[in-house]
Amino acid sequence: MNYPVVRREPLARDVVRLEVRAPRVALKRRPGQFVIVRLDDHAERIPLTIAAADSAAGTITVVVQAVGRSTIDLCGTTAGDELRDVAGPLGRPTELLASGHAVCVGGGVGTAVVLPIATALAEQGVRVTCIVGARSRDRLVLAAELSALGTLLVCTDDGSAGRAGVVSDVLADVCAAEQVDAVYAVGPVPMMRACAEVTRPSAIPTTVSLNAIMVDGTGMCGGCRVSVGGRTAYACVDGPEFDGHLVDFDSLADRLTTYRDFEHAAVGSAGTACRLPGEAS
Repeated sequence: MNYPVVRREPLARDVVRLEVRAPRVALKRRPGQFVIVRLDDHAERIPLTIAAADSAAGTITVVVQAVGRSTIDLCGTTAGDELRDVAGPLGRPTELLASGHAVCVGGGVGTAVVLPIATALAEQGVRVTCIVGARSRDRLVLAAELSALGTLLVCTDDGSAGRAGVVSDVLADVCAAEQVDAVYAVGPVPMMRACAEVTRPSAIPTTVSLNAIMVDGTGMCGGCRVSVGGRTAYACVDGPEFDGHLVDFDSLADRLTTYRDFEHAAVGSAGTACRLPGEAS
């Protein structure tokens, strides 16, 4: 069974949103879960969070950033193309705050993971503040969608949009100014670590989604193992979300470099550097 790409939309520099027909996944998915996709028989398996789903239309939405050979190829698909595999929904759903004030923090393309969480929280009446960060204005994603759910605070490293600075500084200001009952932070490892340190002194429950290396998504390969509270866990079946105050971010960061040289070589052999077909570099 193949999975048609119904719609493709550029979101930001090197980032596209794909709407894919996958009826059974669309029917079952819950916030926080993901799929593993494969473009063709020779492609790498890529874990992607389900950013949205339409069970009536039988479609799911994923957001892809072109950073390596496989994601460049996936971002280069157009409406009418087909994906060879879409396996899921995988992982444990998000444990949602029942009431009160939640702060959802997204760094870069991690904002795509925050969107379904913030949407579900808002739908059940939780007050939501979203903090979105990126290196620059042209790398911000999904700000408009998040602004419809509650207060939106934007920051960029270079100050080209919103406040100049990093999301953890904005989070610290929000936590100092008002009651925060839970924090959901998703993005690069240093960003999630910084957010967890902001909330640690006040013991604000902080959930992070770990972008560990995955192959099969069932816990059998062991590639996504992480250390949480001194114990080994597997991001694909025990997560991908964990208590940010218990995650060993040092070991996670180290494991994420395992295939970096191979990725660089693969991109180089393709003769491209994250330039998507038909779009400006």
